[in-house]
Amino acid sequence: MKYGIFGGAVNGGTVDDVVAEARSAEADGFASYWAPNIFGHDALTCLAIVGREVPRIELGTSVVPTYPRHPHAIAQQCHTVAAVSGNRLTLGIGLSHKIVIENMLGMSYDKPVRHLREYLSVLMPISRGETAHFDGQDYRVHARVDAKGSTGFGVVVAALGEQMLRVTAAMADGTLTWCTGPATLSGHTIPTITRAAEELGRPAPRVIAALPVCVTTDKAAAAERAAQVFAVYGTLPSYRAMLDKEGAAGPADIAITGSVAEVQDRVAALAAIGVTDFAAVEFGGTPDEAAQTRDALKGLL
Repeated sequence: MKYGIFGGAVNGGTVDDVVAEARSAEADGFASYWAPNIFGHDALTCLAIVGREVPRIELGTSVVPTYPRHPHAIAQQCHTVAAVSGNRLTLGIGLSHKIVIENMLGMSYDKPVRHLREYLSVLMPISRGETAHFDGQDYRVHARVDAKGSTGFGVVVAALGEQMLRVTAAMADGTLTWCTGPATLSGHTIPTITRAAEELGRPAPRVIAALPVCVTTDKAAAAERAAQVFAVYGTLPSYRAMLDKEGAAGPADIAITGSVAEVQDRVAALAAIGVTDFAAVEFGGTPDEAAQTRDALKGLL
């Protein structure tokens, strides 16, 4: 299992902060750096800059919403990021949420599974440098991208439900999860996507699990902080469904907290259930907790 860092500076800091965060992750020996795309800086634009400043670490988005971005347009942007970063980009995409797409952006969230299938039908061939030839209900595309220096980029999907996992297994390179605990990963996510890939004769999919992590001597305080920091995710239907599968009241119940040994043991145990990559969402409440959390994660490398 590879270990990466799920960054926060793309939303809460400056572009220089994003570069510094990625540089720190690389210097500490982590395999990947993941930038969310919410309502702060554009993740792909930031990763293009990171790619020129930080030379070795894998760069990923976690995740870019599909509905607002045409698959050809995002492929062009990704080929550009790949070209400037020495082909280190993995594009993580997701549907976002109905409240965001319809209520905030004024777009239709109708037929999300069909949308993903058609989106990937356009995106995947272009991601490999091929021409997309697709005529569907949402997209009709006959085009390619020729960005010198890019050899392509990987694509993973924030797939949670069974139908989404099966489409992902059939068409993309793997999945990237959030608010999905170990019992749900082992009993639902991983067997569903791997079995679907096997049935289709496709390579074993990548499974990237992102979870909150904090080394602390006060687990109750850490749980209270996690409940506040990650509260919104417990209210969004797709994440709520995964928390319910886990038997979790909220995101705090799936946070990995405790001593160095406890945190390391719980993170390392994810490899045994089939997680291929772990993306740590560090949420130390004090400078000491932040430093101890990072040191514990480095100790797993």
